[in-house]
Amino acid sequence: MQALVSPQWLHEHLHDDQIVIVDCRFNLSLAEAGSESFEQDHIPGALYFHLNRDLSGPKAEHGGRHPLPEPETFAAFLSQNGIDEQTTVIAYDDQEMAMAGRLWWLLRYLGHDKTAVLNGGYAAWKNAGYAVTAEVRTPTPRTFTPHVRSEMLVDISGVRERNPETILLDSRAGERYRGEVEPLDPKAGHIPGARHFFYKDNLGSDMTMLPIDKLQERVAPFADQEVIVYCGSGVTACTNLLALHAAGRTDVKLYAGSWSDWSSYDLPVAVGPTPADEIKE
Repeated sequence: MQALVSPQWLHEHLHDDQIVIVDCRFNLSLAEAGSESFEQDHIPGALYFHLNRDLSGPKAEHGGRHPLPEPETFAAFLSQNGIDEQTTVIAYDDQEMAMAGRLWWLLRYLGHDKTAVLNGGYAAWKNAGYAVTAEVRTPTPRTFTPHVRSEMLVDISGVRERNPETILLDSRAGERYRGEVEPLDPKAGHIPGARHFFYKDNLGSDMTMLPIDKLQERVAPFADQEVIVYCGSGVTACTNLLALHAAGRTDVKLYAGSWSDWSSYDLPVAVGPTPADEIKE
């Protein structure tokens, strides 16, 4: 299945029995803002998944601010919400497809390819004039069986021991990559050797994904190399993963702990730009 679907596609399939729509809106500064927005209005039939409670596991000293949930725990949660191998999951948010991308990536990591993200998010749906509702449906439980694809994930050891030819992409804003500011994590800067690849640069002015040819231009400098993507805590990196997938790079790995994990250790930190820190469109 393609990684992105349009509002028109979702509208045409809104009442398909095998489609589950999931609202993933979340504000990193106001943890309940997304759920409150969902209660006010959402796409008809949508369920709500919370980044901290549902799409992340418990935090520890290391592992990052949004560690992955345990596969069996998340599979049980999916089962309760009516998702199994026959279900197509369409996720959306209002944060540049990062939160929805997290769910999309998690499902694929657990072996479920029938998943996509609504291109342009909730704003695109409303701008198209489609209906919204405050009604919340109750899902009928099914049984989700995970088949973990460990090759999609790297931990801190995988990053430290990566092949010298592997491309490491930092998805955060330029000022955080360069170490000029760090609002969330213990240290400022980036992992030595990482290039800057800001996740929002994949989007047009309407916050939909750039055309495929433009995305392919972005990834052309490392088209034949192994790629690992990270961000602050493994969430906004998922917009990059969506973009890379759309451009044909379906083999990119995620460092889920990301900078929040790396900076929790006594490890080298790089600051400022590097000769290859910017990969332009």
